Order: sequence, then structure tokens, then C-alpha cells
Amino acid sequence: MPVHSGTMKDRPLKSSLPYLMLVVTALLWSTGGFLVKGIHWHPVAIAGMRSLIAATVILIVIRKPELTWSLPQLGGAVCYAGAVILYVIANKLTTAANVVLLMYTAPIYVIIFGPWFLKEKASGKDWLAVGIVMVGISIFFIERLSPEGFWGNVLAVLSGLSFAWMTLFLRKQKRGSPVESVFLGNLLAAVIGLPFFFKEELPEINGILMLVALGTFQLGISYVLYAKAIQKVRAFQAVLITMLEPILNPLWVFLLQGEVPGKWALAGGAIVMVTVVFHGLTTGRK
Repeated sequence: MPVHSGTMKDRPLKSSLPYLMLVVTALLWSTGGFLVKGIHWHPVAIAGMRSLIAATVILIVIRKPELTWSLPQLGGAVCYAGAVILYVIANKLTTAANVVLLMYTAPIYVIIFGPWFLKEKASGKDWLAVGIVMVGISIFFIERLSPEGFWGNVLAVLSGLSFAWMTLFLRKQKRGSPVESVFLGNLLAAVIGLPFFFKEELPEINGILMLVALGTFQLGISYVLYAKAIQKVRAFQAVLITMLEPILNPLWVFLLQGEVPGKWALAGGAIVMVTVVFHGLTTGRK
């Protein structure tokens, strides 16, 4: 009986672990904006170098990658590379607020394509959660949104579409090892960024340390957690929970620079957090 009781107590922890991993993923992703601003280098070179470092970190973690070269594995890799590179380029052509808002249309694409590609049907509650979160993010960035930067906005939408399909391809490998897609995607992004490594001088020592932090934590470890979590969590839930990223970003600015978010940012952030937590709790209980 004691053994059986202990097993029952472990079940809630095991069932909630993937959700906690996604929250940690969002927290690690949120360091990107702060770190990238401190690196004075070509943006595509930054994207390529952090992916090269991330690929190294992932290889250390998984040791022997299981490369099957299947469509889901390759599709996930291509979409991953597309998401991270398009995101960087979009930030050069439009405002960061526009990029975040448009990239995080990803859950909409997951809801649309998930039932066909994964046989994971979306409920009315899922659609409602996406709508409320999008409103919350809009309020969060209301003072920084801009109608300018048409091509940057287009690339941000494509980045969100790439991120959504990356998630779908990773979820498709739920009985396999989706982290290999992320490993290959980082290698591809590094190759694309390679020509830009030599356009400008290397960053100073502080910039190099920030690059290492980006590749190790913001991209490497975070995507290992994401790939592991998505084997246990629906694709929609994964992208919804990680929509906490832009809301957590100002946390680092507050902690490291003492900059207090405005009232609109606090209101929008509260809406997003409450919605994501409530949806996660009700789904977990079900």
C-alpha cells in the first residue's frame, strides 16, 4: 500500500512537469531581447552564431543524435531555421512590438492545421484563449505598435507561421526524438549566418559572453526543454504557454535596469498570464 500511495502522489508532479518545462522555456526565450541589444554585430551573424553554439549544447545533451531524415524531422529543422532567421530580419525592418505581436499569431495556425496534420482537435475554449491572449499582447504593446515597416511585418507573420509548423512537426515526432529537428535546424541557421560572420569585426568580450549565453540558455537548453515537453503536451498548449515570453521580457529589464513597465504593459501582461494559467489548469484537470 505505501508504494502504491507514493506512486499516486507522484502522478500530479509528472503530469505537470511538461507544463513547467514550457514555462521555463518561455522564461529563457525572454532573455533574447535584452541580450541581443547588448551585442554590436550583424543581426544575421548573431542569429547564426547563437545557433552554432546552441547546436553544440544540444549535441552535448543528446550525445548521439537519432537522424532518421524523415519528413517530420527535416520539416521541423527547416521551419526552425526559418523562424529564428526571419525573426531577426523582421526586427531590422519593423518595430520589435510589431514582430512579437505578429509572430505570436502562431497558435492560430496550430489550431487551423493541427486537426488535419496531428488529429488534435481544437475546442471553443482554445479559440477563446487565443483571442484573449492576442488582445492582451496588443494592450501590452499598445504604445509601441506601428503601421510602418510593411515588409518587416510580412516577415514577422512568416516567422510565426514557421514557428507554428515547427511545433507541428516536433509534435508529429512525439513517439520519437524531436530534439534532433532542433539540432539540425540550428546547424542550418548557422550555415546561413556563416557569410555574415566576416562582414564586421567580432564583438567585444562582453558581446561574446552574451552570445554564449544566447546560444547556451536562450536557444540551446530552452529548445531541449521545448522538444521534450511537446512529446507530452498538445501542440496548441505548447505555443499558448510560450506566449508568456514577450510578457516576461520586461522582467529582465526591470531586474537589471530598474525600468518599471507602464500601466498598459501591466494590464496586458496580467490578461495574458491569467488566461494562460487558467487554460493550463482547466486543461490539466480535464
